[in-house]
Amino acid sequence: MSGMNQSAVRRVNTSVILRALAVSAGPTTLTGLAEQARLSRRTIELILDSLVEAGWVTELDRVPTSGCAGRPARRYELRAEHALLAAVGITTSDASAVVADVRGRILGRAHRPLRAYQDPQVTLDDAAALVLEALDDAGGSADRLRAGAVAGGGAIDDDGVVRRLVHTTRWEGVNLPEELTQRIRVPWFADNDTNLGALAERWRGVAGDHDNVVWAMLGNRTGLGILIRGVVHRGLDGAAGEIVEAVSIPTGSVEDRPVAWLTSPEPAQRRVALNRFEAARAGDATALAEVDEFVDNIASILTTLSWTVAPSLIVLGGGLEDAADVLLPRVRDAMRNARTPAIELRATGLGRDAALIGAVKLALDRMDTELFGPLVPSV
Repeated sequence: MSGMNQSAVRRVNTSVILRALAVSAGPTTLTGLAEQARLSRRTIELILDSLVEAGWVTELDRVPTSGCAGRPARRYELRAEHALLAAVGITTSDASAVVADVRGRILGRAHRPLRAYQDPQVTLDDAAALVLEALDDAGGSADRLRAGAVAGGGAIDDDGVVRRLVHTTRWEGVNLPEELTQRIRVPWFADNDTNLGALAERWRGVAGDHDNVVWAMLGNRTGLGILIRGVVHRGLDGAAGEIVEAVSIPTGSVEDRPVAWLTSPEPAQRRVALNRFEAARAGDATALAEVDEFVDNIASILTTLSWTVAPSLIVLGGGLEDAADVLLPRVRDAMRNARTPAIELRATGLGRDAALIGAVKLALDRMDTELFGPLVPSV
C-alpha cells in the first residue's frame, strides 16, 4: 500500500476485518481472521481491541476445545445491529424495500404499488419513501443506515446505470445510485434483480456449495443471473443474462400462458398460475398439457445454457419455486433426455426476497470503512 499514510492503511485494514466478521457464519477466531485478511496477528489484535472498545465488535468468552492443549482461542463477533443496510426492488408494477443488518437478517419491510412506472423520477420517489417506511418498521434510526442497493430489471452496468430495458426506453440512461443518493443521503449501488438473486443464493440460499451458478427466472418475466467463480458476470453494459432480448431464444413463446404467470409481478396473475398448477397436481389434462409446454420451454433455454455457461448449479427462482414440486422433476427429466451435462437443479431457498437479500450483499461488498464502521485512529 505504498503512497498511503498510516491512517489510510489503518482504515483499509479495519474495513477488511469488519467485512470478514460480517460475512462469517458465526464467531471468528483471531487465527481465522488472520487467514482471511492476510494481516499480522498484532495488526488484527490492535484493530479488534479498538472495535471492541467502540462497541462494534464483541469478544466472546473463550471456549475450551476437547483434545487441544493450551489456552482457548479468542473469539470475536460483529454486533450486526450497529450497521443497517437498505435494499429496494423495483418491478413494472410495484416496489418492495427491506432494511437488514449486515448478516442479511431482515429487520423491516415495506411494499406498495407504483404510481407511474414509466416515470423514473416518480418511481424512485416511491422507492425512497419505501426505504424510510422499512427503516421505521425496523425501529432503526437514519444515522444507522450505512448504504443501500437497488434491484431493478434490464441491463444495468457496473456504475448502476440502466442501459437497456425491454418494452420501454424511458429508463435508459437513469443512474440509479445517483438518483437514490439524492433522495436518501447514503451511498447507493444497483444491479439487475436476477444477478442479485444469484448473489443472494450463494450467500444465504441453496448455492453456498457452488461457485458457478445460474439463477433463472423464466416465464412471464425472464432473466438469468450468472456467477462465475463466485462473482457476478455482467458482461458488456450489464447485458449478460438478459435473454428476453434475444430473438433466437424462445423466451416469449409462453409468457402469456397462465402457468407462466408464476413470475408475473401482478398478484392476480400469480394466483391464476398457482391455481393451474393445483389443477395439474389433481390430474387435470388441460392443466398438465400447459405445464408440459412450459417445461419444454424452460428445458430448451436451460439446455442452451448448459452448453454455453455450463454452470454446476441452476437455481429456479422469481416465483418458479412456488411450483417446484411439479416443475423440478419434469425439467430434470427433460434435460436428462436432452443429454445435457449433469448440472444440478434446485429451487431458490429465499423466495421473493432473493433479489433484496442480494442487494444487501451488494451493498456490503461495496462498502469500505467510511460506510461500514467507525473511524479507527492510527497507533
